[in-house]
Amino acid sequence: MKVAILGAGESGVGAALLARAKGLDVFVSDMGQIKEAYKAKLATAAIPYEEGTHTFERILEAKEIIKSPGIPEKAPIIQEAVKRGIPIISEIEFAGRYTDAKFICITGTNGKTTTTLLTYHMLKSAGIDVGLAGNIGESLAEKVIENKHAYYVVELSSFQLDNMYQFKAHIGVLLNITPDHLDRYNYEMTQYAASKLRIAQNMSGADYFIYNADDVNIRNAFDSASFGGTTVPFTLQGEQSAKVLFEGDHVKVNVRFFEGDVDTSKSALIGKHNQYNTMAAVAVAKLMGVENGQIEQALETFENAEHRLQLVGIAKEVSYINDSKATNVEAVWYALEGIKQPIIWIAGGVDKGNDYSALEELAKEKVKVLICLGKDNEKLKQSFGRIVPIIAETTSIEYAVRLSRSLAVPGDVVLLSPACASFDLFNNYEHRGQRFREAVEKIVLKK
Repeated sequence: MKVAILGAGESGVGAALLARAKGLDVFVSDMGQIKEAYKAKLATAAIPYEEGTHTFERILEAKEIIKSPGIPEKAPIIQEAVKRGIPIISEIEFAGRYTDAKFICITGTNGKTTTTLLTYHMLKSAGIDVGLAGNIGESLAEKVIENKHAYYVVELSSFQLDNMYQFKAHIGVLLNITPDHLDRYNYEMTQYAASKLRIAQNMSGADYFIYNADDVNIRNAFDSASFGGTTVPFTLQGEQSAKVLFEGDHVKVNVRFFEGDVDTSKSALIGKHNQYNTMAAVAVAKLMGVENGQIEQALETFENAEHRLQLVGIAKEVSYINDSKATNVEAVWYALEGIKQPIIWIAGGVDKGNDYSALEELAKEKVKVLICLGKDNEKLKQSFGRIVPIIAETTSIEYAVRLSRSLAVPGDVVLLSPACASFDLFNNYEHRGQRFREAVEKIVLKK
């Protein structure tokens, strides 16, 4: 069978390798430039490919097209394939055909990477035969070639969910639904929500759907009456139908054959959003039969993905936290809300039309110093000039860290949580976070 694969990133190349391993006639096409590492993989497997163009005639010979998630439905090649009735699927759908492993799938507008990593860490630490794949940056299709795991924890974006049809999760997790990527969904929240809820498709009574009962968009979109699986709602707000809730430092769980408390007091995760993430991961672990002690130990040893409220050092009883991925006001709100100590806040960059008013009360209560890190800091200074006692500005992250050290006292937190894009001074948020870490290591930890 002829298969065409559109996009030659992690997803597309993984699908191509699996297709070749299964004896399919495969062709890869990418409108952009293909990274050298991916070209090497395709060449080693003798898979033909093209870059910088889509050759319609060759692609449309395929009996099926596997589309990388970044390619929109309005792309001309996709529109033409639809006209001709050629099925278009995702890499995840394709991979699911070639394994009997069970899938633990996690989605949500926010928090899915943290929850995926935490869930994987809990299960792996407990000795469960589990792999990690999906939007986290690792191709599920490529992992299925060896097919050496009984379970896979898979992070899924809405774009990946859109072209999944027969695929089924054994355990599906939906953390939240807030407006995002609406340009791909005709600016309709109902369409975006429907995409997220595909995480629960095809489930039967032996499968579990773990979802946030406090999220109004989930409540409006999810039809529990017609759902075929077993629901496991979780709550921070005391929703009466919930089977998982957070009280104090404990997650209270009533799922399957387990009822009781899991102590989270030694977890390094900060803030209410991470309480939701933790509830979801704990619920998965309990459904998988993990003991409380194993969950509590995993919470203590978990290290989150870089640049997400990541503790990068402590010196003279001052903690330095890298939250460079917080490129919008909502993400910064979570950071400020979750930190209980006085804060020296490093923020700024390319403003995306931010309304900082939502941060004013938290800044008044917790922020003792604001260091504006950017080429244009006027909006930050205007928003917080009458609220924060000390405001400074710089275009050097090294200076920002040195100044923070000089102004901090034991018990303070130095928080990089920019609320802005990074492109005025850095390549991306990862580059900004790495520079912060290096500055902390060089200036603080070695002196």
